Amino acid sequence: MSATMLVLVKLGIGFLAGMGLFWVISRNRRDSAVTEANRIKEEAKKEAEHLIREGKVSAKAEVLKLRENFENEIKERKREQNKLEQRLDAREENLDKKFDLLDSRYDLIEKKEQELKNARERASAKEEDLKEKIDRQIIELQKIAELDRESARQMLFSKLEQELKHEAGVYIKNIQEEANEKAEKEAQKILVSAIQRYSSDCTYERTAATIPLPGDEMKGRIIGRDGRNIRSLEAATGVNILIDDTPEAVVISCFDPVRKEIGRIVLERLIQDGRIHPTRIEEVTKKVTKEVEKDIMNAGGNSVLDMGIQGISPQLIKLLGRLKFRYSFSQNVLKHSEETAYFMGMIAAELGLDEQKARRIGLLHDIGKAVDHEVEGTHAAIGADILRRNGEDPDVINAVAAHHGEVDQTTPYAVLVNACDTLSASRPGARSETTELYLKRLSQLEDIAGSFEGVDNCFALQAGREIRVVVEPDKITDEKAHYIAREIGQRIEKEMNYPGKIQITVIRETRAINYAK
Repeated sequence: MSATMLVLVKLGIGFLAGMGLFWVISRNRRDSAVTEANRIKEEAKKEAEHLIREGKVSAKAEVLKLRENFENEIKERKREQNKLEQRLDAREENLDKKFDLLDSRYDLIEKKEQELKNARERASAKEEDLKEKIDRQIIELQKIAELDRESARQMLFSKLEQELKHEAGVYIKNIQEEANEKAEKEAQKILVSAIQRYSSDCTYERTAATIPLPGDEMKGRIIGRDGRNIRSLEAATGVNILIDDTPEAVVISCFDPVRKEIGRIVLERLIQDGRIHPTRIEEVTKKVTKEVEKDIMNAGGNSVLDMGIQGISPQLIKLLGRLKFRYSFSQNVLKHSEETAYFMGMIAAELGLDEQKARRIGLLHDIGKAVDHEVEGTHAAIGADILRRNGEDPDVINAVAAHHGEVDQTTPYAVLVNACDTLSASRPGARSETTELYLKRLSQLEDIAGSFEGVDNCFALQAGREIRVVVEPDKITDEKAHYIAREIGQRIEKEMNYPGKIQITVIRETRAINYAK
């Protein structure tokens, strides 16, 4: 066999072997592919079934949720519908009530119209009757007085006019009394409000400046050899020094309150220093005088600033400061002027007046007292003259001049300063004499009320303008309580002197007490 054939045989055998191998490999692959396909198909089927189950569950949940939402919406709409029905029912009921009310009012109006018609008919009948009576009276008057019809008519009308004038006068008087009573109550309300809003210390005058001494031997040093020291003191300070048997004390007396204060300070410093001779007395007096003058300016300036007043001249400020050492019935005049200014400002604001002008008048109303011991005349006239020389407003001058009724009051401020001046001077605690009378009046009120049988307790209130009496309910009836109130009022009117009115309030209280066990 040739080589070519051998090669061809080998190639054929190799080809057949390769085809066999390929067939075997292809079959194995086909079997594995079929197996894989079957596996994938099974997995796909399982997954599809799983998705179908999930879809069914999800769809069922969605359906349930939609159903729940739908049911909730239906319930909400039903609730709204119920509310709407309730509101409609309420409106319908209100309309029914209004219709009933309108019907009743219509009936009432018809009734009143009928009454008015009847009243008009009665008035017409009375008018006709009055005309007939007038005509009869005219005829009678003509017969009696032999007057003609016109003269009798005039006489009758004149009589009726007089009667009507009398009735109108009585009516006007009642209205005026009612208006005065209301005005008085409103004024009291404003004054009480002003007092309640103001708070100040009560001041009392020292009737004599008494200087304590470290020992009785100091009296001899103050007198000096042949009395030269005491003469120098009185000449330098302008005061009188009284040395008597009072142990360890001397008394300073002077009409000028500023000089009195200077003398007091000078003597205290000399006693403290121990060197008492004419030269030293003059040195200390000059120094103290400057200090007091500075204190005067400061006091006046502080008062002006505290009241918020502007444009007051230095001369007036100095005079105001002098009032710091001036007392009237134990009340410090500068404090009294500040109180009056404060009251005037508050009341002027309530009445719609100029508050600044009112405060100015209140602060300056007693400025004449700073020099009334040096100038003749009343302090109101002196003060008005001082203000006139310092260029103050005419309203201010008139109010100061008229605050004690010495001249005519031309402005409301003049009336107001009179009221506020009295208010500051008469308020409880302002003056020592007033305080004593005030306490005495309260005690007397309570004693009178407490003297009646059946009274358990009593209290004087509102600065003695009211007395409240608590009675025993077992002994005093409601009718007797009114009787006791009247009897107390009569005794107060008979036995006491007091300004204004005093209200008597009798309180009868019944308490029912029990215990839960």
